Amino acid sequence: MKRMPERPDTWAWFVTWLEQNWPALYAGLLALIVATLRIIYGGGTLRRIVVEAPLCGALALAASHGLSLLGIPASTAPFFGGVIGLLGVEGTRAAARKFFTRKVEQL
Repeated sequence: MKRMPERPDTWAWFVTWLEQNWPALYAGLLALIVATLRIIYGGGTLRRIVVEAPLCGALALAASHGLSLLGIPASTAPFFGGVIGLLGVEGTRAAARKFFTRKVEQL
């Protein structure tokens, strides 16, 4: 088996990238885990776990990059990831629709 070549600059780049993107990655991973456990606890099927949990993770990852647009610090991304995983895709969509409808009406 080939060993990975020793390249300190590559590792330094990866660690820097991970440090800058950790809140978003953590939010996506947390949403995926919380959604999986929520579905298992609720007696959901394997198909639902395979479809909904990654959707929650991707949704949390996308939402974490949009927090700054709403004036929310990026360090709160894991909290929102946990909430998205707990609410699920349908609950998150309903909450987002309600929030943005209210914001549009204020304009």
